[in-house]
Amino acid sequence: MTTDLALASATELVGLYRQKKASPVEVTEAVLARIEAHNPTYNAFCLVDAEAARAAARESEARWAASAANGLVDGVPATVKDLILTRGWPTRRGSKTVPADQPWEDDAPAVARLREHGAVLLGKTATPEYGWKGVTDSPLTGITRNPWNPERTPGGSSGGAAVAAVMGMGALHLGTDGGGSIRIPSAFTGNYGIKATFGRVPAWPASPHGSLANVGPMTRTVADAALMLTVISEPDPRDWLALPPARADYREALVGGIDGLKIAFAPAPGGAKVAPEVAELVAEGARVFEELGAKVEPADPPIAEAAEIFRTHWFAVAAQLVKGIDESDRKLMDPGLLAIAEQGAKIPLDDFVAALAGRRALGFAMHRFLQEYDLLLTPMLPLPAFEVGHAAPPGMGESGWVDWTPFSYPFNLTRQPAASLPLGPTASGLPAALQLVGPLHAEALVLRASRAFEQVRPWPLPPAATAKAS
Repeated sequence: MTTDLALASATELVGLYRQKKASPVEVTEAVLARIEAHNPTYNAFCLVDAEAARAAARESEARWAASAANGLVDGVPATVKDLILTRGWPTRRGSKTVPADQPWEDDAPAVARLREHGAVLLGKTATPEYGWKGVTDSPLTGITRNPWNPERTPGGSSGGAAVAAVMGMGALHLGTDGGGSIRIPSAFTGNYGIKATFGRVPAWPASPHGSLANVGPMTRTVADAALMLTVISEPDPRDWLALPPARADYREALVGGIDGLKIAFAPAPGGAKVAPEVAELVAEGARVFEELGAKVEPADPPIAEAAEIFRTHWFAVAAQLVKGIDESDRKLMDPGLLAIAEQGAKIPLDDFVAALAGRRALGFAMHRFLQEYDLLLTPMLPLPAFEVGHAAPPGMGESGWVDWTPFSYPFNLTRQPAASLPLGPTASGLPAALQLVGPLHAEALVLRASRAFEQVRPWPLPPAATAKAS
């Protein structure tokens, strides 16, 4: 266990509070000190409410002193992505078109559950405008940077949450994932992120992207993700698309290992090109699953047609989103978002209906594929993090983020649970990651396999996170 309280996991912190070996107040102060020290460099937060955090920590400290903890994460520092409603704080969605001066009276379901369980909410983390792309910069908040190399992107759209996670600026982080937005920045920064089956985590108000969009945990450990998913998957009557309550404690799913599981391994799904240094680490990761007792077989999932299906969905929704914004305000927006909205507005109705049918066919094909295997293993991304200030690696064009994330969005289309498992740095010193995909409703199995991997291949934090303060 770390001696730095800011880097302690949520699971460790709850144990320390219970044993009276640490207090929520001192932990919150340690985390706020990290935010003050590191946020100016990495720009993870668009809002920090130190006063509210300290007040919540004092209340939590009093509860622990009276042996009356409120819930599973009482006193644990947490953050909320700035796409998710949080009572008392503006949710500006990375956009100058959303005025801060308006009533902010509601917590989204996941925020409400964290608050009910006693979490200490620190602030809002950065997102690209309306979460439209796979990196994190916006006209409102500027560029968010990767702690492994500040000249590289942390990915997105939950990039602020990912940076906060690996830098010890909170233990629990709420992200969203409509095309990989939890898993992409988890891969680029080296934290753990999981998108559960669509509907497992209640959400409100509904995302413009409908059943592509998910809310989920981003943490430094698998155990913390299981703890957080247990809390935020509790029911909420406002989400009419939510799955029936699982009433599950996902921490119980972490034991048992993976001996005997049958895992499909796709080193380059759909024939996508994977950078050699990433491919080497991914192959090594697959061998770890074999060493843990799983039967790992080469198999290519049927996702080759996913790109055009996803692009049609995503661009058409962008067009509708921009259409709802006053024309006079559009000059304030990210030109890249306006560009894909313009493309989306030109999609014929027949093409959109065909994309809906294509999604159904893709979902059915992947459902059948995972009747043959317990899990699917792929690279999370085909490349390490690239330079900041671009929506895609130079040469792909600013609307090309779909092209460099070919392994993430297929499983938003199919609604299946998927997690990003850090592999450690490449030769260039940047993280790579595996993706672990499960059948529908099998997030417990994804967590169990993730934990088995983590136990034998613990992932490092960026040197900036563990460096001694000068």
